Amino acid sequence: MSFAVLSYEGLVHAVSGAMGSVTAMTVFFPLDTARLRLQVDENRRAKSTPAILADIIKEEGLLAIYRGWFPVICSLCCSNFVYFYCFHSLKARWLKGKQSAPSSDLIIGIAAGVINVLLTTPLWVVNTRLKLQGSKFRNADIRPTNYSGIMDAFAQITRDEGVGALWNGTFPSLLLVLNPAIQFMIYEGLKRQLRRGVPRELSSVEVFLIGAVAKAVATIVTYPLQTIQSILRFGQFSESTGESKLLSSIRAIKCLLVNRVRKHGMLGLFKGLEAKLLQTVLTAALMFLLYENIASLTFRVMGLSSKHYKRR
Repeated sequence: MSFAVLSYEGLVHAVSGAMGSVTAMTVFFPLDTARLRLQVDENRRAKSTPAILADIIKEEGLLAIYRGWFPVICSLCCSNFVYFYCFHSLKARWLKGKQSAPSSDLIIGIAAGVINVLLTTPLWVVNTRLKLQGSKFRNADIRPTNYSGIMDAFAQITRDEGVGALWNGTFPSLLLVLNPAIQFMIYEGLKRQLRRGVPRELSSVEVFLIGAVAKAVATIVTYPLQTIQSILRFGQFSESTGESKLLSSIRAIKCLLVNRVRKHGMLGLFKGLEAKLLQTVLTAALMFLLYENIASLTFRVMGLSSKHYKRR
């Protein structure tokens, strides 16, 4: 198989993944709004997701639950395009037609995640700021922002906080590439348990359920870091300037985790988890459903063999 065909396959996977993620996030966007509000607004009392959404609508209007949709969708589209393209391109170059193994998928997934984080973190920093702009916070210490759009947010952040601020939260984001790694290990383990030595194809229901369980466990394990990531991206926490970026990031993560536990207890690290689990599991399920169908249809329409695609 030529490099050109491999590149084309990578592009098909990238576009399919981006389209699937954009559609799924649009459907479940209000759940992400509730999750983010609980993560960054420490004085907002934790309630059920419907109660949080009802409060936001009552205080800020119906459109508030979709505030920041456009920058989030732009970031998500770019992020998933980069991830899917890197994953499938690296996989094709590494395996060169050979059967993939769990270890190789794990390593390639981590590598694709690192590339994705380094390239797209500025987009996520901007979309976090825009999504929370104009929100009515319970925490009076949060400083209001005034961005007119994506480009203006880039310009203001660079001018007022420096270029480095666009990569706020990069260190926890790099740690969070463990999320899909944990998900993959659990998924494969559950598959082996269901098969119990008998080689058979799992049903769609079985695949959906073990995928949902794997994603839920991975989210719970890494959720405290996701909370810290959101706070750092929001730019309301001042990091030390007299030391290296890495040491400053480690110190910031430790400080935020300790302060969160002191103020709210251990459960404070999981504030907003319900909304995150709902959003993550449902969005991931719908995204992969759309991704698989779009990619499969594209391969058939373009007349490209989908044997490699189906074997992965």
